[in-house]
Amino acid sequence: DLEYGKAVVEIHEAAIRPGSKVILIDDVLATGGTVEAAIRLIKKFKAKICGVYFLVEITALKGRERLKDFPIYSLVSY
Repeated sequence: DLEYGKAVVEIHEAAIRPGSKVILIDDVLATGGTVEAAIRLIKKFKAKICGVYFLVEITALKGRERLKDFPIYSLVSY
């Protein structure tokens, strides 16, 4: 569930193998909900998340706090 509706995050079952190293890339880090859902999905594949990258981070929405267990990188923060 999102603050403005509902969304689904999906991945093909053959896309990630157990033990794979994964980097997530998204355009905007706002509340962190989308990437949090992707992380939960990737963990089901028993893969390791090595980092999460964003083009833009909206710091006032504190999405980084939801993702504190992973290295977070953003190109622009405001």
